[in-house]
Amino acid sequence: MTRLLPTSTAGSLPKPSWLAEPEVLWSPWKLEGEALIAGKQDALRVSLQEQQHAGIDIVSDGEQSRQHFVTTFIEHLNGVDFEKRETVKIRDRYEASVPSVVGPVSRQKPVFVEDAKFLRSQTDQPIKWALPGPMTMVDTLFDGHYKSREKLAWEFAKILNEEAKELEAAGVDIIQFDEPAFNVFFDEVNEWGIATLERAIEGLKCETAIHICYGYGIKANTDWKNTLGSEWRQYEEAFPKLQQSNIDIVSLECHNSHVPMELIELIRGKKVMVGAIDVANNTIETPEEVAETLRKALQFVDADKLYPCTNCGMAPLSREVARGKLQALSAGAAIVRKELEAQR
Repeated sequence: MTRLLPTSTAGSLPKPSWLAEPEVLWSPWKLEGEALIAGKQDALRVSLQEQQHAGIDIVSDGEQSRQHFVTTFIEHLNGVDFEKRETVKIRDRYEASVPSVVGPVSRQKPVFVEDAKFLRSQTDQPIKWALPGPMTMVDTLFDGHYKSREKLAWEFAKILNEEAKELEAAGVDIIQFDEPAFNVFFDEVNEWGIATLERAIEGLKCETAIHICYGYGIKANTDWKNTLGSEWRQYEEAFPKLQQSNIDIVSLECHNSHVPMELIELIRGKKVMVGAIDVANNTIETPEEVAETLRKALQFVDADKLYPCTNCGMAPLSREVARGKLQALSAGAAIVRKELEAQR
């Protein structure tokens, strides 16, 4: 990306009401069969247009083709039984009924490649596609087969690598792996989490990113954040090793969080997607608020490596609020871009 401070989103955007229930996270589809396929494509077009109208530089599908950022990928794999469900604690925060790993996991065919091809056909802009990371996939299942989080993560890493290579061939410019589990399981992150992530990106020539956030604005996440104190230093655990990894871009949460901005120094040299939009409330940021977050980040990341972004996905928000937040992101980036260009 040659533009200074190119903007992008971290993940999901709200789905239109004819596709899924508005402002409900992971809402079931309202359509079936061929109508669902067409509906997802129409929703993708709408999501893309709203990003373009807001001035977003690196666009995505807004996750219109996914009901859930992890399980929609998993449900296409062999070895996972969605009927055999168990209750587990997700990221040590909340209990959920999840599918079970009952045999060797494998991918019979591409999961998102046709969707990515469709997005590529709709725009000449750089496109980003999100996949779940190996550790977060493991943390969203009950494993009755491998009985080892690490072994299962390595298997998922191989499968993700297959999918990522086909997404790259379909014209995706940035492949992002979502790893919110990296903010919880620190020992595992450094023992095998980053290593499995490296396996997932092996051989890719397109840019790669990892998104590590504090989650959607759901009660389980906000309750957890309230226990973290005045400074959220979780990134401190993973950043030193990520700085040494082959991942190109690190996406993190900054605005309205208690993350000390100086932690970005730990990934000096990487491109950084700086979350300058809070996705956990309905207040639309002003362009100046966005600009101030970016100015603070510029103390710790070079301007040519700073990508203004959202903190996380915006699926639970109304389309009106999400639209306003995207416009604020672009306007705030434009303010700082102008300031930087004036200094040249």
